[in-house]
Amino acid sequence: MNSRHFLNTQDWSRRELDALLDKARGFRQSRQGNDLHGKSIALLFFNPSMRTRTSFELGAHQLGGKAIVLAPGKDAWPIEFEIGTVMDGETEEHVAEVARVLGRYVDLIGVRAFPKFQDWSVDREDRVIQAFADYSPVPVINMETITHPCQELAHVMALQQHLGADLRRRKYVLTWTYHPKPLNTAVANSALQIATRYGMDVTLLCPNEEYLLDPRYMEFARRNVAENGGSLTVSHDIESAYRDADVVYAKSWGALPYFGRWDQEKPMRDAHRHFIVDEAKMALTRKGLFSHCLPLRRNVKATDAVMDSASCIAIDEAENRLHVQKAVMVSLCETGNGD
Repeated sequence: MNSRHFLNTQDWSRRELDALLDKARGFRQSRQGNDLHGKSIALLFFNPSMRTRTSFELGAHQLGGKAIVLAPGKDAWPIEFEIGTVMDGETEEHVAEVARVLGRYVDLIGVRAFPKFQDWSVDREDRVIQAFADYSPVPVINMETITHPCQELAHVMALQQHLGADLRRRKYVLTWTYHPKPLNTAVANSALQIATRYGMDVTLLCPNEEYLLDPRYMEFARRNVAENGGSLTVSHDIESAYRDADVVYAKSWGALPYFGRWDQEKPMRDAHRHFIVDEAKMALTRKGLFSHCLPLRRNVKATDAVMDSASCIAIDEAENRLHVQKAVMVSLCETGNGD
């Protein structure tokens, strides 16, 4: 097990991921405990959060631990991440000191840091969380950067609740949806990874090749298919993608070739508002489940009817964030600090 950090599920074996999910199911049955008694976690939010902050902070509390929430640049000093830079600008301290000092105080560090949406060749390096992982003497948890591993586990946990433990050969549609802004690809990257990891027949549905995900995650998906069965298909045809699907997972994301050129992407994006998940599309599925990581703009990404239907498991998935965060924190404390 990669006991140092929880940055990407691809770093963990299927057996290890299954163990995390088993632990999370235990916490769903019994929310209170002492598994984190005397333990602490620093939660650094460079971007807004509702579910992630609440589930980590409350999860630590319910298990007897302590969470310290920090927003660098707001209630904590702005942090520098470049090596060798002359710090005569806005940043007050370097991650080399921040990570090591926090590591003297706490048992875990959680980091949430979205891309800058200016240059994907830079954003794909995930420099913020990688720097914390490099300098921290304690395990670091990815609370969403360019992937969202905790969301992946909550998603699979919800699918197993409704479809059973064995997800192999279930048809899974990861569909791009319209949104008036260019969003992070993190959840899409993660959904592609985890669905192929569990042997599902995955269709990536997007308007055109401009919306394909980064080759790194496409390659992870192909590797997962080779190792776990299932399949991976890329489609730009809505009807064939939805037909006979068991699961539809919706997310909007920005076209990578247009990072930093929003004015050029916008007309292409606006032409594909019809990718909204609606009743007609869901009627093509095999009584399929629908989910989304949330937050979701109703009647933009999905209609009220879809969100309010019995097939929507987005709330179950969101609840599972609490149980999954506990499982990750406890597992890392058990294996990452020499206990």
